[in-house]
Amino acid sequence: MFSLFRSSKKDGKESNLVSVTDSSWKQEVLESPVPVLVDFWAPWCAPCRRIAPVVEDIARKHKGLLKVVKLNTDENFETSSRYGIMSIPTLALFKDGEIVDTMVGALPKSRIEAKIKSHIGFDQTP
Repeated sequence: MFSLFRSSKKDGKESNLVSVTDSSWKQEVLESPVPVLVDFWAPWCAPCRRIAPVVEDIARKHKGLLKVVKLNTDENFETSSRYGIMSIPTLALFKDGEIVDTMVGALPKSRIEAKIKSHIGFDQTP
């Protein structure tokens, strides 16, 4: 099996992209001290694969201000159904354990960043 998330470096910065499961959801997302961008995806989903590099770049660029996680909807049905994920890719932004924004589809990076800007202090990032 292949992995869409890897610990890669670009421009000397390592990504903080984390794979989560139903069992790690509470600790990694709901109890996170920083906002969390969740990428609900599946390996067979072409649009999911298309935005994967964008999600990884956001994770790398905003490390420390934003935690970025990926949840495979095929393998983690409980969490996917709890949040009503009907289409993928779905990106959901959590803050203090609650969803504050949701984006569905393979959106351009600029639209994703615009949506999360106010939640992580984008203007102060390098």
